[in-house]
Amino acid sequence: MLTTNSVTENLLKPSELSQRLKGTPVLSSQQIGWNGILVEQYQYSISSKIEEKEIPALSDHWLILPLGYPSHLSQKSDDRLHESLFQKGDSLLVPARKPTYWRCPSSESALTELNIHIQSELIEQVAQASEMDTKGIDLANHFRKQDLQLQHIAMLFLAELQSGGIMGRLYIESLTQALIIHLLRHYSEVAQIFTLEKRSLTSNQLQQVIDYIHTHLDRNLSLVEVAGTINISPTYFASLFKRATGTSPHQYVIQQRVERAKLMLSKTDLAIADIALQVGFSSQSHLTQQFKRLTGVTPKQVR
Repeated sequence: MLTTNSVTENLLKPSELSQRLKGTPVLSSQQIGWNGILVEQYQYSISSKIEEKEIPALSDHWLILPLGYPSHLSQKSDDRLHESLFQKGDSLLVPARKPTYWRCPSSESALTELNIHIQSELIEQVAQASEMDTKGIDLANHFRKQDLQLQHIAMLFLAELQSGGIMGRLYIESLTQALIIHLLRHYSEVAQIFTLEKRSLTSNQLQQVIDYIHTHLDRNLSLVEVAGTINISPTYFASLFKRATGTSPHQYVIQQRVERAKLMLSKTDLAIADIALQVGFSSQSHLTQQFKRLTGVTPKQVR
C-alpha cells in the first residue's frame, strides 16, 4: 500500500520535467528564489522539440504560454484528446497529479514558451486563507484557452524575470497571489467564491503595518513578512490593505520609497546611488524609473 509521502515522491518535479522535455531554459527564476513559483522561458530548436511524449503526473501545476511562432499540438488528458494550433495569446494549464500524453509535429521554426510552475501547497494555502471550499480547489486541465487577464499577469512575470527580479519579493509575491486567485476563480473544477467582503483592517492594524513598512523601507520586504506583523495571511492582507488604502502593498511601498528619496535629495548631499539603496531600491536606475513614473521628473532634476 502506498503512503501519501511515497505518492508525493513519485510525482514529477519541474527539474525532472525539464530533462524529459530535453530543453534548457533561456531564463529561470530558480536563481532568484521566488517562493512557491518557478517561471522559465524556454526555446526549443526544431530537432529538440517534443514529437511524442508521455508526461507522468506532476508535483506542481504547469502553465504553458507560447511566445513565438504557432505550432500544431495534440494533448490527451483524462481520456480526452485535444488538438489545435497553439499560438501566442493561448494558454495551457496542466494540473498537478494528472498524467498527460503529447504529440507535436515537427516545426520549421524554433519554438519559444513561457512555463510557470506553481506548487500545489501554495494553491491550497491561498484557498484556505480565502475561506474557500477546499473540496473543490482542484484545478482542471485547460487546452488552448484565450485569457487576456492571465496573459497580462504572465507577461508581468516574464518582464520581472528578464529584469533579474528588480522589483523585489513583495512585488512577485503579490503577483503570485493574483495569479493563484485568478486560477481558482476560473480554472478550478468548481467555481469559487471569495468571502472577503465583510472583512477590514482595524485602524490599529493599518497603523502597525504602515509603521513597519516605514521602519524597514530599506529591506527587500515580502508579503508574508509584512502580513505577519498583524498575524494575517498574505491573501487576506493584500486585499484588505488595498481596500483600506486604495493601493496595493507593493505600490504603497514604492510610493513611500520615492517620497523618502525625494526628502533625502533635498536634505542631504548623498549620491543618488546611495540614496537608492538606503530607501530600498535595487539600483539607481530602478529609483530613477519609479521616481519619474510617480513625479514626472528624475532624481537629478530634483537635486
